Amino acid sequence: MERSNVSKQRFLIVTLLNVLITVVEIIGGLVSGSLALLSDAFHNLGDSISIVLGYFAQVISGRPENRRRTYGYRRAEILSAMANSIFLIVVSIALIIEAIKRFSHPEHINGRIMLIVAIIGLIANLVSAQLLHSGSHDSLNVKATYLHVLSDALSSIAVIFGGVILMFFNITWLDPTLTILVALYIAKEALPIIKQTLSILMQSSPDLDYEAIKHDLMQVPGVVGVHHVHAWTIDEHRIVFSAHLNCHDMMLSEVEKIYLQVEKILNDKYDIKHVTLQAECQRGRDEELFNPPVDHDKLC
Repeated sequence: MERSNVSKQRFLIVTLLNVLITVVEIIGGLVSGSLALLSDAFHNLGDSISIVLGYFAQVISGRPENRRRTYGYRRAEILSAMANSIFLIVVSIALIIEAIKRFSHPEHINGRIMLIVAIIGLIANLVSAQLLHSGSHDSLNVKATYLHVLSDALSSIAVIFGGVILMFFNITWLDPTLTILVALYIAKEALPIIKQTLSILMQSSPDLDYEAIKHDLMQVPGVVGVHHVHAWTIDEHRIVFSAHLNCHDMMLSEVEKIYLQVEKILNDKYDIKHVTLQAECQRGRDEELFNPPVDHDKLC
């Protein structure tokens, strides 16, 4: 799968739009007295920082492998995605706490100003979301940034809804209620990204049918056993796979032919691009698929 390549110009436009929204909403929130508007303003400020971080992470991740980073810099995007998502959770908690305080100390809200500012924010967020949409399917980093913008758009819709009602009715609990609902939505969208990035950073095994892989590899002529399997992910797309193969006693040139067949099966059927194989004759033949190799030095 191709990696996302959201252009520098798009990141710049989205950043400038978020800065503009932040300034407008801070002024509008202070004038109108709306907590929902102020919370959305600080959320947008954080988004601006996150978008810049996301862009630099994308640039860094594209750097080639070297002797210090033999797997390259792809994890930069994963770290950025995690930082963005954790920030969203922190913002959500802060919004909920402040909203709960508002229930005890309600303030008068100017619905008209709240409505106008929220409409401006919604338009800017929708434009930003459209600019990032194309890259949001292929990169956790861009997806996290995209979710920032979408959550802002939803927040703006909620504020618009509240502004319309508050223009006609003085419902003091409406503004903090909307704030809590938006915060819960933000947290709901961020948690799966945190879970996935943690899984990648902890080198958890990707979702593969290992018994099916073993069965397929055993069909390769010359392979009589598969053991000591390891699999992990560098980013959300690139799977690294290693295994020991028990083979008939044969020349090394024949083993290389087996390697080519195994690599083709793993690539074509399981989308595994990076494969490391070790051929053995009898060693480890009785081991299970995930058993570590026996340390013969310790047995002596």
